[in-house]
Amino acid sequence: MAGEIHDDAFGPELRSLKRDNQNLGERNKRLAELLKSSRDRLNDLYVKVEELGEPASTYGIYLAPAARDGEAEVHTSGRRMRLKVSPLVDPATLVPGTLVRLGEGTVVVEACGFTPTGQIATMVERIGDDRAVVADQQGAESLVMLAEPLLDTTRAGDTVLVNASAGYAFERIQKTEVNQLSLDEIPDVTYADIGGLSSQIETIQDSVELPFSHPELYSAYDLTPPKGLLLYGPPGCGKTLIAKAVANSLSQRIGDGGQAHFINVKGPELLNKFVGETERRIRLIFERARELAAGGNPVIVFFDEMESIFRTRGSGVSSDMETTVVPQLLTEIDGVEDIANVIVIGATNREELIDPAILRPGRLDIKIRVSRPNKEEAKDILARYITDAIPLADSRETLIDATAAAMFAPRPFVRLELVDGTAEVLHYSDFVSGAMIANVVDRAKKLAIKDHIAGVSTAGVTADHLRQAVRDEQDESEDMPNTANPDEWARITGRHGRRVVAAEVIG
Repeated sequence: MAGEIHDDAFGPELRSLKRDNQNLGERNKRLAELLKSSRDRLNDLYVKVEELGEPASTYGIYLAPAARDGEAEVHTSGRRMRLKVSPLVDPATLVPGTLVRLGEGTVVVEACGFTPTGQIATMVERIGDDRAVVADQQGAESLVMLAEPLLDTTRAGDTVLVNASAGYAFERIQKTEVNQLSLDEIPDVTYADIGGLSSQIETIQDSVELPFSHPELYSAYDLTPPKGLLLYGPPGCGKTLIAKAVANSLSQRIGDGGQAHFINVKGPELLNKFVGETERRIRLIFERARELAAGGNPVIVFFDEMESIFRTRGSGVSSDMETTVVPQLLTEIDGVEDIANVIVIGATNREELIDPAILRPGRLDIKIRVSRPNKEEAKDILARYITDAIPLADSRETLIDATAAAMFAPRPFVRLELVDGTAEVLHYSDFVSGAMIANVVDRAKKLAIKDHIAGVSTAGVTADHLRQAVRDEQDESEDMPNTANPDEWARITGRHGRRVVAAEVIG
């Protein structure tokens, strides 16, 4: 009985003490955790303080493994050095050209991938499998190693990221200089798309395509294929279309999955005010042509508006830069003789301005005049544009005849006074071209659409639409030269040799 009274008397106090003890235990546990956390933070601070006392990291370009294990050849601080490599660095990450971090004692401690910045240069040519000649903005050339990402992706004319002091190129920049100057494509133009030029096409097929399709016969007869040809004549008459059709036709002839390449170079875009830059660009284009031709496929290098850059030396036109540019082109043309499947095609409407050395035999030795179409040839061109694929109010033949009759109807346009005192009146029909014919048909289609929308007629293109389109095209005379320069009238009509001293529009 007495023991029971004792327990009852101290029971509440005992329970209170137990609770206090439990609370103190939990509090001590929290304090221990806080102490551990503070100790860890203090240790981290000590580590950071110690790191602050370490020397700053430097960087370099990994060049190659050294002869001894655990060492590497690295370009850093402007010189090549042999350095130790930390065993913590994965050897697989050390690829030539990689940026590496150097720790205390100049030890390689980290591979940082390829550098994203540097100098921009243009690849001139590949040397072996892993080297290339590159040129900077001023044209200065240097020999560099190619980092791994470039080994299978770069070619002449590519823009690359380089470290000149390390002697490495790291990255191919997407837009290449050659692509800025030219278009490397497979044209979809065929001879069937070209009207009124059957004799010119036959000449080209005989002189350009036969050597590619029957090389064994040329070899048996000891006949050398031509290196190039010149297409000359008034603007808008199909010179560029012919050049594209040649490349397309060659692709069809070679078969077996092969294809011809068409490098379309715009003459004026080659011009550069810096000395030597235009010549360097010409070299790049031909280096690209040789690279494509190395696979055995034909390559067409097409220079449009050729007179704009390859003028007669000493002519005094522009800044006489032709004294260096023309020899560069001659060197490149002469240099393709060892690669028989590269051919140069030039186009111009001022053939008299081109340096004669370019046109001599062995260079652009085939010259084909692309004249303005006569009435029958104009009908042949119209047949390419007026087809049954579009709504026509009458038969194709009727519409073609009506259009040609309107184009070649007598309508005086300009009176030219010649140096010998005689005069000549030119009609609108003297200025017909393939480009003008295409514009006429497009105008007629738009007139038919307007009539359809207005509810006037839903029959399609009519003869009246085409006649009106001819009249509108003649009235605008968009490609006619300025009368302030009378010689331009003779050029645009395709007449040369008779100097024009004055011109008066009478249309």
